[in-house]
Amino acid sequence: MQTAQAMSAPETIPAKAATAPAQPPRTAPPPGAGARLARGLAFDRIGAIYVWALIAIVFAIWVPNEFPHLATVKQVLNANAITALAALSIIIPLTTRTFDLSFAFTMTLAGVTAAHFVAAGWPVVAAVAAGLVVALAIGLVNAIVVVGMRIDSFIATLATGSLIQALITMATGDTPILNLKLAGGFAKIGQTEIAGFTLPVVYAVIVALGIWYLLEHTATGRRLYATGFNSDAAKLAGVHVDRLRFMSLIVSGGLAGVAGIVLASTLQSGSPSAGSPYLLPAFAAAFLGATQLKHGRFNAWGTIIAVLLLGTGTTGLALANAPQWAASMFVGVVLIASLAVTGLQRAPAGRRRLAWARLRRATA
Repeated sequence: MQTAQAMSAPETIPAKAATAPAQPPRTAPPPGAGARLARGLAFDRIGAIYVWALIAIVFAIWVPNEFPHLATVKQVLNANAITALAALSIIIPLTTRTFDLSFAFTMTLAGVTAAHFVAAGWPVVAAVAAGLVVALAIGLVNAIVVVGMRIDSFIATLATGSLIQALITMATGDTPILNLKLAGGFAKIGQTEIAGFTLPVVYAVIVALGIWYLLEHTATGRRLYATGFNSDAAKLAGVHVDRLRFMSLIVSGGLAGVAGIVLASTLQSGSPSAGSPYLLPAFAAAFLGATQLKHGRFNAWGTIIAVLLLGTGTTGLALANAPQWAASMFVGVVLIASLAVTGLQRAPAGRRRLAWARLRRATA
């Protein structure tokens, strides 16, 4: 009897242990306000703002009599508002990894179309609508060629841009459209000032707000980003990838048309080459903007920051009487640097560490 009790006693110990409540897994405490602030102000998140401030300090020391004034701030904003509109016009297709190299030619054709009809005596609203219709039609053609015909967007939109330029030359004979009617109501679209700031600055802020809301606060924005990062996985998740790319090119054409019409209004003419100078600065701003705030994702406010950085640099060079080629070199260097940083941010963590290690060894 005692032997049986002695044998059964050890068996009750694991039974009690088995019924003991399991300890909940320990989780790291949420980061405090200081940690969140430090992460938000990290260089890899808003590095362009630090570079922008450094550029401003350099020019304030270099040209102290011309640069550090409120008039310079207004000059930077007013002179680069159309660049901001041009850069914002390509953000949505870029989120899907779709290039629109025809946007600068679309700007030109939309502006020429609106200026032509204003000079012909059309009401300003009707002429502007005609320019927007032309721009949307170009976006539709791009969408059909890229999505419908499965042609690489880089090559397809480059070819479309060449065709648009041929059409502009054929219609204008490379002669700007000049008419006194362009100095009336049409000129007010781009030249009206509010507290020293022209309306294109307001247009750029409105477009940036719209794109920010679309990309950051709607399901469509999440699907656009998913399409850009991994289109195959997005398809498996039920995202209509082709539809998003199709619509993004149409939207790009429409926004480029808006930028072109505002540019024609500012110039009070329909220039057959007005949009061409915006090709490189717009892409530089878009890719530099992708390195800010969202770590490798194209976004509206990062693009605005990039435009202001580039605009501050080019304006400072102009005030310092730098050679004419200096501004183009500045934009080109910024574009190369932004592409490199964007590539590192999009790469997996292991590849990023390897790339930084190689860079440190190369510069050691």
